[in-house]
Amino acid sequence: QQHYMPYHHQQQHTQHQQQQQQGLTEENKTIWVGDLHYWMDGNYLNNCFAHTGEVISIKVIRNKQTGQSEGYGFVEFFSREAAEKVLQNYNGTAMPNTEQPFRLNWASFSMGERRSEAGSDHSIFVGDLSSDVTDTLLQETFASRYPSVKGAKVVIDANTGRSKGYGFVRFGDDNERSRAISEMNGAYCSNRPMRVGVATPRKSSGYQQQYSSQGG
Repeated sequence: QQHYMPYHHQQQHTQHQQQQQQGLTEENKTIWVGDLHYWMDGNYLNNCFAHTGEVISIKVIRNKQTGQSEGYGFVEFFSREAAEKVLQNYNGTAMPNTEQPFRLNWASFSMGERRSEAGSDHSIFVGDLSSDVTDTLLQETFASRYPSVKGAKVVIDANTGRSKGYGFVRFGDDNERSRAISEMNGAYCSNRPMRVGVATPRKSSGYQQQYSSQGG
């Protein structure tokens, strides 16, 4: 049940064609990294690419049962250009502390993935967030335990530009979503325990009414 397949990266000469063929990945800013040793974790990958200053998120895929690395992961960059540069400069060069060459490719997401993204059915609501919690921090807090996490969004007050203290986390897998609701309620994100519940969108102001009892 793997959602990701590496693209076979054709060299530059077909760039334009490539972008048309890959319509979907026009805005693809995520790179698939393969051939990872069991000890290479997110920190290791972060050290490989952090100096680009362009890394948004990093995820090493782990086996749900054993927690062992599956030997591949994903690195998301701020821009497609940055991802492309890394792809060209690193592919085939030796990985730090190993003889092993980097095996890199564009990440591609299967159609099933795109469909589930449209539905908000796999989202959860997260409240009581401290003001310093960003989308990335929220996502990492959950992604470290649930590999199917797709993204996270902290709701920002349009008037002040500050966090409203709640947000949403999207999952690709419904079982993980349910587990997260029970397991992560009261877990810490930054310096405060979170309140986790079912996301109930659909009504324009539904959220506020449901969660207005937040107290100063």
